[in-house]
Amino acid sequence: MPNPFRKTASVDEPYAIFKGFGDFEWRVLKTYKVPTSEAKDPYARWFVAARSPATFGSWEFGDTYRNEILRYGQLSSCTEDWNRAYHGDH
Repeated sequence: MPNPFRKTASVDEPYAIFKGFGDFEWRVLKTYKVPTSEAKDPYARWFVAARSPATFGSWEFGDTYRNEILRYGQLSSCTEDWNRAYHGDH
């Protein structure tokens, strides 16, 4: 099965948005592996746009470990494809 999130999405239409403590926000723009492979890899990473009080409202782009986002963030919204792939909802 090919990775459905391999194409880079825009900041305005990300695959998923995670929010964390202190106004941290991660917008997932791309993943490098399929969800089942990520679950086995503690170093799986996502390409994200992130902002926090330290970025003064600007987005910073880069790779972040999937586990860090899941540990410190809460899913705020996502596409139907993301929901299906990561949560099995149909």
